[in-house]
Amino acid sequence: MSSLFDHRLKRLSGARLGPLLVRGRKGLEKESLRVTRDGLIAQTPHPEALGSALTHPYLTTDYSEALLELRTPPCEDVRETLEFLREVHQFVYRNLGEELLWAASMPCRLEGDTSIPIARYGRSNRGMMRHVYRRGLAYRYGRAMQAIAGIHFNYSLPEEFWPWFHEQEENQSELRDFISGSYFSLIRNFQRLSWLVLYLFGSSPAVGRSFTALCHGGFPAFDPNTDFGPNATSLRMSDIGYKNRNQAHLHVSYNSLAEYVANLTEAIETPDPDYERIGVKVDGEYRQLNDHVLQIENEYYSFVRPKRIARSGEKPTLALKRRGVQYVEIRALDVSPFDPIGVNETDLRFLEALLLLCLLEESPPISALEQKSIGHNQNTVACCGREPGLRLQVQARETTRPLKDWVKEIFDKVNGICELLDTGRKESLYINALERQREKVENSETLPSARVLAEMRARGESFYAFGLRVSQDHGRYFKGLPLGEDRLRVFREAATESLRKQKALEEADTVSFDEYLQDYFAQS
Repeated sequence: MSSLFDHRLKRLSGARLGPLLVRGRKGLEKESLRVTRDGLIAQTPHPEALGSALTHPYLTTDYSEALLELRTPPCEDVRETLEFLREVHQFVYRNLGEELLWAASMPCRLEGDTSIPIARYGRSNRGMMRHVYRRGLAYRYGRAMQAIAGIHFNYSLPEEFWPWFHEQEENQSELRDFISGSYFSLIRNFQRLSWLVLYLFGSSPAVGRSFTALCHGGFPAFDPNTDFGPNATSLRMSDIGYKNRNQAHLHVSYNSLAEYVANLTEAIETPDPDYERIGVKVDGEYRQLNDHVLQIENEYYSFVRPKRIARSGEKPTLALKRRGVQYVEIRALDVSPFDPIGVNETDLRFLEALLLLCLLEESPPISALEQKSIGHNQNTVACCGREPGLRLQVQARETTRPLKDWVKEIFDKVNGICELLDTGRKESLYINALERQREKVENSETLPSARVLAEMRARGESFYAFGLRVSQDHGRYFKGLPLGEDRLRVFREAATESLRKQKALEEADTVSFDEYLQDYFAQS
């Protein structure tokens, strides 16, 4: 245990701040493909009963018209977050007809790239910008990669914590700058340890052939319709998934907010020869927002992002630059097929404690050499994390260490944080969450990725058969749950109000789409 971590943890314990830290705000964004009864990607438009995907606070779409994104507000109690997500699922299933939500991260059966419909958001300039951005992704990377689903965990420390921490650290900078710097310290350490999230929670060791035929996977065959990694944890986060090899040479520094904003801004403003050949506006139709290295900030794929809620029409980087970091978005979680809502309380409590470890641990800048080690460890665990005796690289040094030894060291540190978070509670919720992770490490057959393959083997199922069966089970579960009239009314009113807002946006546009884009990118 580093002396700095030990010192900080002792101060927090001495000040009895466990009950305050528990009140950090937790939110979720969960993606799921809509599929037909036969397990094919849905070709139907976003259901009108779910409201406008452009303006609804809880129900939108990601890349595809068929890729739903279910959102929760941030809550202090993670149980409230999960209950809200459960209720959103219930409302969705009331309006899906015979369609299902695909219960896995890797896509259902695809009939070629063009079978994945690009999301549409109406005729407003704001809606067209979202749609054209997605067209650009299709031209740049293909559509299949964009049909992968995941869970995003949004986390922020309680506002009351920061003045205390600022004073204890004897930091001379402004509080806002101190908060941003602290979140970037957390982000750097999370990058260093993100392989652990793939190991413990990865549940995408297999993928259907219709996907790998489009993404050139190169993995061995599980059966005639399925490719897999025998020891893989999360193919979603491997080179065939979100860890986009097209961006392997793009450097975005997390060593400070200023460097992060500057690197992203440069990428958004720098032309790329390959994307120039695609063209921007061809025969009067936009193919992409621009021909630069990145169209917008969201195109940069990463395991974790610093976030600040942007004002209407404001660039995300400018929101960060002007007002600092508000929360972090953890993007490394697979959709769990073993949980109807895709995630569970035990895993989120451990993740919360891990993020606090990342905040409190010493966090030096990440060099280019260390970034290579981080990428190596992430991809190694994604592709073969359950390999017996697996060793990982240690920061930028030319040494390796056994994965399980490193996990034990991390758990020993997290234990103190869990004890702090359980202070004054009748239940040891955080310690129990940690013990559950210890059990998975001690018996790797209980890891989610191992369980997926074990079920497929035991039932003689392809990935598609496994995914469809579990999706059907989840559908029956949600349809059998009662949804209170008060909550039902809230969701119906939100859907109606979102449609009204979309119409108002469309009627309020006073400039052409060309002018809108020019004004958007001119912000500084």
